[in-house]
Amino acid sequence: MVVPASTETAKKNTTTRKRKASGGRKKLTDFNKFMQTEVARLKEQDPDMPHRDRFKLVIENWNKQKEKDK
Repeated sequence: MVVPASTETAKKNTTTRKRKASGGRKKLTDFNKFMQTEVARLKEQDPDMPHRDRFKLVIENWNKQKEKDK
């Protein structure tokens, strides 16, 4: 079986990639943590709500919380 050159090159490139020395994920920001918990909470409250609307509510809640903290 003959493998096309483009496939061989693609396989070669993916196996030779180097990973970052630091590894792991970036640290979550306060906003990211808030998004995760709020989206989960809203999804539990109203599972039929579209994702886009849920995100809008989360942003509104984040902005209200930010104003409250000032």
